[in-house]
Amino acid sequence: MTIFLPEVFVSNKALASHISRELKKGHLRKIGSKVYTTNLTEPMERLVKRHAWFIIKELFPGAVIVDRTALEHRPASDGSIFLVSTKKREVLLPGLSIYPRKGHGPLDTDKPFMEKLYLSCPARAYLENLSQRRKRNDSVSRTLSRKELEEKLEMLLQGAGQSALQNLRDEARKIYPELGLEKEFKILDGLIGTLLGTRNALLTSPIAKARRDGLPYDPKRLDLFQKLYESLASTSTLERIIHQESSALPFFEAYFSNFIEGTEFKVAEAAEIIFEGKIPQNRPEDAHDILGTYQITSDKKEMTICPKTEDELIHSLKYRHSFLMQGRPDVRPGEFKIISNQAGSTLFVDPAFVEGTLRKGFGWLHGLTTPFQRAVFMMFLIAEVHPFQDGNGRCARIMMNAELVSAGQSRIIIPTIYRNNYLSALKAMTHQGKPEALIRVLDFAQKYTSLIDWSDFKRSQTMLLATNAFEDPNTADVFGKRLILPQF
Repeated sequence: MTIFLPEVFVSNKALASHISRELKKGHLRKIGSKVYTTNLTEPMERLVKRHAWFIIKELFPGAVIVDRTALEHRPASDGSIFLVSTKKREVLLPGLSIYPRKGHGPLDTDKPFMEKLYLSCPARAYLENLSQRRKRNDSVSRTLSRKELEEKLEMLLQGAGQSALQNLRDEARKIYPELGLEKEFKILDGLIGTLLGTRNALLTSPIAKARRDGLPYDPKRLDLFQKLYESLASTSTLERIIHQESSALPFFEAYFSNFIEGTEFKVAEAAEIIFEGKIPQNRPEDAHDILGTYQITSDKKEMTICPKTEDELIHSLKYRHSFLMQGRPDVRPGEFKIISNQAGSTLFVDPAFVEGTLRKGFGWLHGLTTPFQRAVFMMFLIAEVHPFQDGNGRCARIMMNAELVSAGQSRIIIPTIYRNNYLSALKAMTHQGKPEALIRVLDFAQKYTSLIDWSDFKRSQTMLLATNAFEDPNTADVFGKRLILPQF
């Protein structure tokens, strides 16, 4: 009779003699007590990781997944898994350590898992993680720290809203007597009440404190800001100075910045709007967009103002946005968004976290020393938070160039042909946390901008034409055209 054995399995009495014979033949490997594999080549730690929950359910049927494992839903950093089980013996396997303990069996609210196990309901998981337990020597703690629990509650609030915390508290109130965890419920009740603004419990997590103080922030965005900061801090770039400029430079900065956002005019049309005040009857809002942008980019005093504090950042952003979007009262010029916004697959910072995220992110700017570093960081900070209903990209690039203008450095202009390069680099930073492309793209754009002769409008336009600046990026790709550095 042929006996089929899976890749990893747990022995029993019926298999004992067969396993013994197969081991002698070299057809099996022993992973640990009662655990074997038919895979003779793959590292055991990898095998155990792949089959961890199968092994656990076979060795500890009826167990409840508890403590930190119930909230992390995976082995701890040292491979630890924590259970409540009638079996007391610890099981140590390559890359996996299973620690059973005494405790209450499955509650009605605990969920069946992997056929033979139970997963603690969220309320039980939080209550038991708040229970003080001694840390095992040289191992991770069985329970999460107070700071970690506060952070998880804050993330639950951010992701699912106030009702999720309220439901968690209601569920905990129902089950704590059965678990004998009255003290733990009082702590949980205080934490949830504080995050909801009705209590004032002592908090240890910075993100939870920010919520209590009325300025919650998006921690995932702070991770991106830190990565960009670290990359910029180790990046050396040339100082690029523009010696002569006319109205051409702020004109084309405004022209191309609006083109990126889909506000497209011919150069002659844009010139009539900006220099002659001619507002096309069929596109008054678009005309006001490009005019508002130019009025900021051409204001030498305004373009030398750079925020030095968090309050100055908020004030400068709102003021510039109110000026930029003055022709669109429906987008609430100068006011942070009240509705979430997104572009494609990118969901920007929730309205409730806008100001807190801007303030927290601004802190990284103080550690950057060169104008280019500060300009790139400032642009990404605003673009990533997307604090307004509309006009965010234009605001981000104005804030970027103000950092450069105030230091006497060349602005960064993104010509139409370079639009896709710029947007792709932003997406790589947002979705993959890779700052290299963004830094490289903006460095090249600044180099390009610094080589254009901005002393005369016609001369500037001729050079922009000759270097493919106005080409549609998609069409240019088809014909192999690229943005060319000007040659003198």
